[in-house]
Amino acid sequence: MREPRHPARWSPASVVALAVTALALSGALLVHLVFVFLSVAPANAVSVHHREGINAYVQPEFGQDWKLFAPNPLQRNEAVGVRVTTVDAAGRPRLSDWINLTDRDIETIRANLAPSHVDQNMLRRAWDSYVATHSVEGDLPKGTRGELTGTYLKRVVLQRLGDTWEGGRITSMQVAGRFTLIDPPAWSREAPPDTTEYRLLPWWTVAPQDFRKL
Repeated sequence: MREPRHPARWSPASVVALAVTALALSGALLVHLVFVFLSVAPANAVSVHHREGINAYVQPEFGQDWKLFAPNPLQRNEAVGVRVTTVDAAGRPRLSDWINLTDRDIETIRANLAPSHVDQNMLRRAWDSYVATHSVEGDLPKGTRGELTGTYLKRVVLQRLGDTWEGGRITSMQVAGRFTLIDPPAWSREAPPDTTEYRLLPWWTVAPQDFRKL
């Protein structure tokens, strides 16, 4: 006759380690939620005083494309494109045509019943973050966040292209944006927009380390 099995007992050290781990994870989650909340909440004394630190943590990985109390729908048609220079196996350079990345995302969304955040928002958010943190003249970054958003936009674009294009290795790239305000509804007395805005960014060198962990 077999003896009844006794449930495994946790050693005191294991219990302490488990409690410390749970406490550390809970603390990290609480800090994360506080930072994200402050980034989307209406301006207050805490968020204004610590704005730079909050943005450095939240942007661009945890950026929220909504306001706390109401949605913020787009009011313009946006298109982000890129062109690249490549070098083939014989060392011959080549300049590509413009590649409409937004159009490629839209085609992916239309063919997918449950499109991902990557296809719906990532490219647009990367562009918006870059524009908000770089000067128009010279495209100079505004502080640490500007440097981060520039790197982020570059990596988002390269993630879509890969390290080669039409048989050639990508050596540099140039990103551009085209924006047109959406026409007002038929019952509105507003005049339809008749202009389209463009922004052309400088050429960026592409190195092998730019594809790290993509």
